[in-house]
Amino acid sequence: MEFDLTGKRALITGSSRGIGSAIALELAKGGADIAVHCAGNMARAEEVAEKITALGRKAQVFQADLSNPEEAAGLMDRVGPVDILVLNASIQIKKKWEEITVADFRQQVDCNLLASMLLMQKAVPFMKEKNWGRIITIGSVQEAKPHPEMLIYAASKCGQTALVRSLAGQLAPLGITVNNIAPGVINTDRNREALSDEAYARLVSSLIPMGYYGEKEDCAGIVRLLCSQEGRYITGQSIFVDGGKSL
Repeated sequence: MEFDLTGKRALITGSSRGIGSAIALELAKGGADIAVHCAGNMARAEEVAEKITALGRKAQVFQADLSNPEEAAGLMDRVGPVDILVLNASIQIKKKWEEITVADFRQQVDCNLLASMLLMQKAVPFMKEKNWGRIITIGSVQEAKPHPEMLIYAASKCGQTALVRSLAGQLAPLGITVNNIAPGVINTDRNREALSDEAYARLVSSLIPMGYYGEKEDCAGIVRLLCSQEGRYITGQSIFVDGGKSL
């Protein structure tokens, strides 16, 4: 199996770092041209774009604050038609639930859930024209095991997966698959500071059946599969990439 993506164009939100950057590079290795998205750090996004062009693929960089509905809706207008949409960008605010503010709630829900719907609305018409498309959301193990201090983040990820399950059935006759990937504990810059504490890292690892936390590349291969022709018969699924933590 080759998981060939030659001739496809993909937008991966939040692809200037972490899991998003690993997905962008993996899809480029498969032959896709990539629209790299960042919230603000253009320098890091340009670094990812340079790596993509070094692989012989085309790369463009786009900046948008996806917690702003107007910017989220306008992003796809600037990017243009894509065959593959990977909704990876998210905001995670850690607080005790009694301390969550309306602003905290709206920022996370607008970025993690509303922006997903707005981008899907913009992307799907082109996919319909081609009778081919791939939409993949990046969720979280917290859909199954929510962190007690990430109430809204976990809820928003559950909501995003509900979008996937609803749309998968509606878009399947049009040649468009819609799936969710739910990573577990991944060693990204978001988690690196916490995992640098050896005692905490040992505790986290002890709660994962496989005994260790993942790397961002562990999430990229399954996305490439779902985007490829070999993944054409998979839709409406939420696939946990978590070393068994969700069990």
